[in-house]
Amino acid sequence: MSETIFHKIMRREIPADVVYEDEHLIAFRDIAPQAPVHVLFVPKQDFATLNDVGEDSAIVVGRLATAAARYAKAQGLAEAGYRIVMNCNADAGQTVFQIHLHLLAGAPLGRFGTP
Repeated sequence: MSETIFHKIMRREIPADVVYEDEHLIAFRDIAPQAPVHVLFVPKQDFATLNDVGEDSAIVVGRLATAAARYAKAQGLAEAGYRIVMNCNADAGQTVFQIHLHLLAGAPLGRFGTP
């Protein structure tokens, strides 16, 4: 797998506003937020796209989702609502090829997919 900006953030070679980290994942604020709260949850295990996650590694995706939910609850975002998004490959908008989950919140986000 290719080296990504996320790998450099994990090694602290590039600064980031890290909001959570454990042995499995790191979470930090997006530098180009699409909502008032926009946090990226990135596994420390390498997978370029969601297509690369096999049944034997599915727990990785679960960890991302549950970490995002815990973060939303801790920040008081859960009751009003939040969105989690994973893009897979270029046509879906994936620009960094290390799987990651976007947590978006802090304002009404509208219907998904409307122009």
